[in-house]
Amino acid sequence: MNVANTNIVTGFQNYYGFTQQPFSLAPNTEFYVEIKPQLECFNVLSYALQAGEGFIKITGEVGTGKTLLCRRLLNSLQAEGIISVYIPNPALSPEALWRAMGHELGLQTKTLDIHQVQEKIQQSLLSFAQQGRAVVLVVDEAQCIPEDSLEALRLISNLEAESRSLIQIVLFGQPELDTLLAQHRFRQLKQRITYSAELKPMDDASLQHYIQQRMILAGYRGMPLFEKKALKLMVKATEGIPRLINIIAQKALLSAFGGGEQHVSEAHVRAAVNDTEGAKALNNKNRFYWREALLVMLLVSLVAIHEFS
Repeated sequence: MNVANTNIVTGFQNYYGFTQQPFSLAPNTEFYVEIKPQLECFNVLSYALQAGEGFIKITGEVGTGKTLLCRRLLNSLQAEGIISVYIPNPALSPEALWRAMGHELGLQTKTLDIHQVQEKIQQSLLSFAQQGRAVVLVVDEAQCIPEDSLEALRLISNLEAESRSLIQIVLFGQPELDTLLAQHRFRQLKQRITYSAELKPMDDASLQHYIQQRMILAGYRGMPLFEKKALKLMVKATEGIPRLINIIAQKALLSAFGGGEQHVSEAHVRAAVNDTEGAKALNNKNRFYWREALLVMLLVSLVAIHEFS
């Protein structure tokens, strides 16, 4: 197949029967695959929120899927009629954090001073509580929150009615969040975190299931494409990090497509790994490695040109 003759993305998708890209890095919940690490964390979230706990913390290394889990939680809250206040970038001053909350709650606060903003938010939360509606504040990338703003979160969590908290808070962050919370000044806040969970990398079985399910969600209807040795190599190179798995799986599929081959081999994965920043370095013993590596680089360049043209 001459991959240069036509639209490279369309040709790639048609070759495998995909209706869309199977390993996009966008946190699209339509491509959510139920694997053990995600399920365990989501179960902790669901239980803690149903139990009415005030603070919940989810941590995980870069690329383990925290933002996708966060999006799944937000969709779940919406489906249940729970009001969510989403702060995707918490690098805000305490006042900006309060105002962002007000904006998410649909309040008009531009002409108000900070004390009026706080009072209006509390009134709004009391109103929701009287209606029997729960409110959940979800903070993504929480390791980036300034220390003064983290203290503001504790004050927000103090908003209570007679028998229950007016708002529950979920923090998603990298392990640096634990270091931040370990400071003596945040001991009160840390004691309020009643449930926490760590989003861990995938194991071997989860990786195989994840790859096949992502391809099915993208429209693929055939037998598994990745050979067993290719999958084992991917486990070793990615150490189970979903973001790296997505990148390498996509490049390996491109390599097999470019060579007109029906299966993704160890050589395709090896070439993809060595073309990927952050993947664990491998010894290049396969004699077809350089052919596959050049093919990967060519195809990735063509896809990039197509997407940005």
